[in-house]
This record gives sequence, structure tokens and C-alpha cells, in this order.
Amino acid sequence: MSAFKHDASVTTRHLWEAAAGRAADYVMNIRNRRVSPGDADIASLSGFVEPFPDAPCPPEQVLATLDQRGSPATMASSGGRYFGFVIGGTLPGALAANWLAGAWDQNAALRVMSPVAAVLEDVALRWVYDVLGLPADCEGGIVTGATAANFTALAAARQALLERQGWDVVADGLFGAPPIEVIVGAEVHASVLKALGLLGLGNKRVTIVEADNQGRMRPEKLPSLRKPAIICIQAGNVNTGAFDPADAICEVAKASDAWVHVDGAFGLWAAASPKYRHLVRGYEKADSWATDAHKWPNVSYDCGLAITRHPIPLRTTMGMSAEYLATGAQREPMHHTPEASRRARGVELWAALKSLGRDGLAELVERTCGYAQRFAQRLDEAGFHILNDVVINQVLVSFGRPEQTRDVIQLIQQEGTCWCGGTVWQGNVAMRISVCSWATTEEDVDRSVAAMIRLARSC
Repeated sequence: MSAFKHDASVTTRHLWEAAAGRAADYVMNIRNRRVSPGDADIASLSGFVEPFPDAPCPPEQVLATLDQRGSPATMASSGGRYFGFVIGGTLPGALAANWLAGAWDQNAALRVMSPVAAVLEDVALRWVYDVLGLPADCEGGIVTGATAANFTALAAARQALLERQGWDVVADGLFGAPPIEVIVGAEVHASVLKALGLLGLGNKRVTIVEADNQGRMRPEKLPSLRKPAIICIQAGNVNTGAFDPADAICEVAKASDAWVHVDGAFGLWAAASPKYRHLVRGYEKADSWATDAHKWPNVSYDCGLAITRHPIPLRTTMGMSAEYLATGAQREPMHHTPEASRRARGVELWAALKSLGRDGLAELVERTCGYAQRFAQRLDEAGFHILNDVVINQVLVSFGRPEQTRDVIQLIQQEGTCWCGGTVWQGNVAMRISVCSWATTEEDVDRSVAAMIRLARSC
């Protein structure tokens, strides 16, 4: 007899309730544990390593093993003291929606496959265009993250630019196609270069424009543009949080009919705040944008957004057809992303934005930026060197000589009060503090700063 039967019995309900209970316990206790897992917690993961079992295992036992061995070995990134990699927490409303969406188990490829997934995606995307100050007639898709979003938007750019040259890259490929010049800043993010490589545009064929001491592209250094051309600009440098001067760059680009693409993984959300909105002035003039909702808006992983003001090239590039794929007159999600079958990410995006509202999202941005400034002020007062202008939520700090800074980073990661990563910024070894979680409090900041100062002085 099969170990698995279609059964809506009390026993099955107990399994779901046990899962919800374990998940709730994990979330409620996240503040009471160290941020990084301890050595013993990581060592216990070896218990997962076994040959593929012959016999079925009761789901209750599967769940218990996963929680007992897995939960302690997680990084407590959903708590308030994780400041690495610009990773947000998960808003309570988004997490609850994630659980329900998991139960729904919807394929969000086509409207006929899941009407609710399609409608929530439509609504959430319109809200995003609104709050980011983008043209209302944009179109976009929900993907895994900024890397996929950069890929998707730049694929649309490639299609549009080559169409203007009489070349259909979707039909005819790149062999013999007119060349496209790609221009990036000296501090371009690695995800953009990866996307360019995947698209056959080459990540070493780019023209690199000099950046200033904060990583901003210098528009006066832009080359004379040859057609066709793509200019990739940043909204929020991954190290400093700095913004390229979009107004000036877009003016040069439009004079040459070039495509401007914005890599705005987290910085683009500064538009949600009246206090910081000036930083994204001019970005609405671009042709495409890539951003993450699992960063500053604190949607659960994974949720990236690819957006363009030119929907036809996007649909041409990402669309697919077959006799059995029933499409209607309304927007079909899979014609806007590289994926066809995919989970309904729009559910959690909608839930996060609905739970925050315009005011809540602005408050989240402003509060976390304020905490970044608090980090910088306290560390500066303690005698350590802040390497960047703290314009939004990113702080770079040096604790002295390169080896000294590396030692402090290692100690912080091992000690467990908080977690920060390292970087090299324009030749300087630094610790990078990224503040973007809804769960972070002033107490979290002060406790983390105290640990940083104590450990740095111990070196």
C-alpha cells in the first residue's frame, strides 16, 4: 500500500498545524539567538547526508528532522541584527501570505492557470510603478531577483535596439547582428555583467566610464555614442548607496537614441520616501529598471522586478506560444519573464505592499536610513573611519590596516551579536553595513555597535 494517500483527515491537519507552530516558534525566537549559526549547529547538518532512502518516511518525522537540524543552522537574517548583503527580513503580512500561497500551490504562468495569481500580480505591479514614480503605462514581470531582472530588461533592450537596425534577434540570433555598444560605470554591479554575458553582449566588451569617489558615474566622461547603445546606470551603489546622475546621463542618451537601463536592486525604493525621493530624480526617464522586492520592501525570498516602458520588445523576447497554451486579451504573466511555470510571487508582493501602504513603505525606508546614519555616527565617534557618504542605508567602515579590518569582520561574524560582510572599496578593505530589515530597532543598532567597538578594540 502506498505510504501517501489523498487524505484530508485530522492527522493531515495536525501536520499543517505542527508546521505552522514550528515556523511561528522560529520567527518568535529569532531575536533570542545568535545571528550566525554556531559550529555545532553547522556540524549537525551532516545528519542530512545519507543515501537516498528506500522506504518512505512519515511526514511528521520529516518535519521534525528539518526543524531540529535545519533551524539552528540558518542565518537569522529575518531578525533585526543581520546587516549583510542587503538582505531584508520578511514582513509579517508577507510571511503569512507566503504560507497561504504555498498551500495554494499556484502556477503563475498563465491567467487561465491561476486567475488570483494573475490579478494580484497585475495590481502589485501597478502599485510598484506608482510608488517608484515610473510611467503608468510600463509593463514588467516578477522574477527571482535583480540578476534575473537585469537579464530580462536588457534582453528587451537588445531586441528593441536591433529591431531599429532591421534585425530580429529572437528569430535570427546574434550571428551577423549589428553590434551593440554597452556602457557601464566603473562600479557596475556583478549581476549586470553576468546578464550581459548570458545575453551574448559580452561582459568584457563593455565601455567603462570613470566613477567618482562615491562610485557615481561621471556623465562628462561618457563617450560619443554609436548606435545602437545601452547605458547601464545604478540607483544605489552596492557599497556606498550612491546614485548615478540620471538626469544628465539620460539627456546624453536620448540625444543618441540610446537605451538607458537602471540597476536599482535596492536604491530605487528611495523613491517611496518624500525625504529621499530627490536621489532618484531623473530615473523615471530611463527605458528599463531592475529592482528587488525582497530587499527594502521586505517581501519574502525570492521576488525581483523587471520593468520597461517599452512592452512590445519585452513581450517579443519573453513570449512563447503553443496550441495548448491558452492566452487571452489580458496581460499574461509568462510573456514578461524568462520563466513559464513559476510560483505565484505576486501574492507576497501584493501582501507586503498592502500591509505597508504608501506611508508604511516610506517610514520603513526612512527609519532604516536613520539607523545607518546612527551606525556611522557611533563608529566615527569611536575613532573608526567611515569611508562613504551615508546617503541611504549603506555604511562602509575601516578599523585600521587591511588585516585589522578583516580580523574585526571575522570576529563579528563568529561572535554572533550581529552579522556584517566585508568588501574592498576603491582599494580600501572595509566592513559593509546594510540596514534594510523592518525588524531592526534602535536597540539592535546600539547592541551591534557596542559589539563592533568591543571586538575592534580587542584587536
